[in-house]
Amino acid sequence: MDLVTHLRAQARANRLANRRLHAAMQPLGEAEFTAPRSGFFPSLAKTLNHILGVDIYYLAALHGEADMEAQWQRFVPAATLHELSKRQATSDERLIGYCDALDAAALDAPVAMDRGDHVDTDIAARVLAHLFMHQTHHRGQAHAMLSATPVRPPQLDEFLLASDARFRVEDLRALGWSEETLLGS
Repeated sequence: MDLVTHLRAQARANRLANRRLHAAMQPLGEAEFTAPRSGFFPSLAKTLNHILGVDIYYLAALHGEADMEAQWQRFVPAATLHELSKRQATSDERLIGYCDALDAAALDAPVAMDRGDHVDTDIAARVLAHLFMHQTHHRGQAHAMLSATPVRPPQLDEFLLASDARFRVEDLRALGWSEETLLGS
């Protein structure tokens, strides 16, 4: 498998993991969603909003949008899980679109990241690798936080292995995807 195909699958796995996590959380009331919890961002709401805000920033950088720092500064956290889920789905679909438009040469394209007081530059492949790791890291924290609620934390790692296909049938159906759409094979 080439790296472009892998990144496309990663983007879709990200979408599936976010969808499954948010769906599992639907029974939580607002108080449970915003309740203080042990974690770097000490609530489910703050943790999931952090994922969304960072996604927006890095997607702006990957797309070369000059106002990426302004987008970060004006980010308003979603007040409810429903709002957050909708906004995250939009962000996830934008990431899928970006990855679908990639070719091998684009992986080495420079990405400027305005940090407010300076600009960092790296290549698209590393920015994407960082973004996927960031999402996984904080989803894991939210997953752990769910253990202290009445909601059973969902399985979030059944989206890349061909042998796990039976575990994601409903998730793929809900998004209108096939195994080929997910894995690119």
